[in-house]
Amino acid sequence: MPSSETTPTSTATRIPERHEIHETDRWDLTHLYPTDEAWETAFRALQEHYSEIGKFRGSMSGSAARVCEALEFEKSIDLPLARLSTYASLRVSENAADPAFLEREARLENLSSKIQEACSFIGPELQAIPDEVFTRLLASPELLPWRTVLENKRRFKPHTLDESGERLLAMSCQALEGHGETFSQLTNVDLKFGFVTGSDGQQSELTQGSFSSFLVKPDYELRKRAFHQFYAEFSDHKFSLASTLANSVRTDVFRARARHYPSALSHALFRNNIPQQVYTNLVSTVRNNLTPLYRYYELRRRALGLKEIHHYDTYVPIVSKITSHLTFEEATDRVIAAMTPLGTEYTHVLEEGLRGRWCDRYESKGKRSGAFSSGCYGSPPYILMNYKPDVFSDMFTLAHEAGHSMHTWYAQREQSFQDYHYPIFLAEVASTFNEELLTHYLLEQTNDPTLRAYLINRQLDDLRGTIYRQTMFAEFEKVIHERQEDGDALTLDIFTGIYRELLKTYFGPRFTLDTELELECLRIPHFYSAFYVYQYATGMSAAVALSRQVLKSGDAERYLGFLKSGGKCYPMDTLAAAGVDMTSPAPIENALELFARRVDELAMLLDIDPSDL
Repeated sequence: MPSSETTPTSTATRIPERHEIHETDRWDLTHLYPTDEAWETAFRALQEHYSEIGKFRGSMSGSAARVCEALEFEKSIDLPLARLSTYASLRVSENAADPAFLEREARLENLSSKIQEACSFIGPELQAIPDEVFTRLLASPELLPWRTVLENKRRFKPHTLDESGERLLAMSCQALEGHGETFSQLTNVDLKFGFVTGSDGQQSELTQGSFSSFLVKPDYELRKRAFHQFYAEFSDHKFSLASTLANSVRTDVFRARARHYPSALSHALFRNNIPQQVYTNLVSTVRNNLTPLYRYYELRRRALGLKEIHHYDTYVPIVSKITSHLTFEEATDRVIAAMTPLGTEYTHVLEEGLRGRWCDRYESKGKRSGAFSSGCYGSPPYILMNYKPDVFSDMFTLAHEAGHSMHTWYAQREQSFQDYHYPIFLAEVASTFNEELLTHYLLEQTNDPTLRAYLINRQLDDLRGTIYRQTMFAEFEKVIHERQEDGDALTLDIFTGIYRELLKTYFGPRFTLDTELELECLRIPHFYSAFYVYQYATGMSAAVALSRQVLKSGDAERYLGFLKSGGKCYPMDTLAAAGVDMTSPAPIENALELFARRVDELAMLLDIDPSDL
């Protein structure tokens, strides 16, 4: 790698340190704990309190009052543990290189492991209650607030070990999850991507957070340099990353087998009672509808005037005449306006949160890349962003995370602690629903064909990235876990070979695949916490259906009811109540039909004959 690309000059832009970010642009964690010392006090209190759960050991055999008392005591442990965990993880997200933050999180993980061990008898004892007695318990008034929890726990009876087995698995949690910490430290701290020089001689630092910013630049050579330089650093660490990913897969398979599930996938789906056909339908339906995606890549190649299209050409806006520079405040204005169909309460609460200090807005040294929403019962639903004014998609990311946060806000208000936590499957519906409303709002605001083309281009990329791309990721996860379950080796060559074939399938015969792109399979964070990404695709499909319902009817009550339900019901039932059947391929097919229509519409706006694609 040339030294001119890795050494900053006096004109180079620099990622600021945490203290250089204005306080009003950082989240306010004092709602959790006013100081680090207050966190320490709460930590010590939990240390002294949790072991008292042992007094319920051997007594949960049939008394409704005793079972209720035990569950309430467990809740008195879980509530402060969630608060401690949220604070610790958010602080690490601020700066993963700060040893004090890492040390705090490590101590909490150790305590959490001990708590899981101490509470590990509860599941087996509940499972040991005879069926007729358990039915009587569920009917008792004392346990009415815990009915959903108890029914869910009972479902796990075939997969619950005896007390010694549960204790052993609880003790092993921290050791089994080391791959996640290794991946985070490698990619967020140890990997150094250097500086990239633009055509104007300006040098900019290349990081996990800034990589996406380079990919939307109109300068072809800059995009190309950033892509190859970025993956050169991953190539230097590819064997370590492959080993880390392999250990992640082995952990998933071990846990599934230890609990007598037929596969790691079935283990992952069981908790939320998701039929496996939802996963397989997604992959097969998307594979049967790849032609519109191939046509879109050809449209993109022609619109950009490229001889051939590469991965680093798939994010730059096609409509180059429109420059994107939205401040965080301007993006917030648009997001709030787009949510108007959801009513004044929704928009008022969201506006107060975004203009207040729910959101940690900008990139800083050591800060976690990407974006997320995170909170706990009784706390604000915090949002981490790495917002960049020149990345138009960051406004959609803000809307996405706002969807998560408002889902949390409503669920907290309407449900008890034990029922508020909605599953990930539903979370991705709420977040992508907001993106759909934002897309609709922005398109409604303009009749300018150039701007409309830009927005349709953005919607196409959103659908492509969320349904097509995440389904490819989901298929990769399924295949590599099946390889491990079949007893095959998981090596760097195996990972990249599998990924290479998927890239060929999902990008099509007219797409130029750079060899480095095979290494993408080592850098996707969700691969180290498997069977999550399919929910982006199913979530967007459901979101498209729900947003059309709200916009067509003008009535948001069913959708708001969906947000308020939290984790009270199983995800399939919650969506069915809102009007979407995800056991059918229809929602996915309808979303891909929208994609196909938008390809034709964009082609016509760009004076390209759709029939030539």
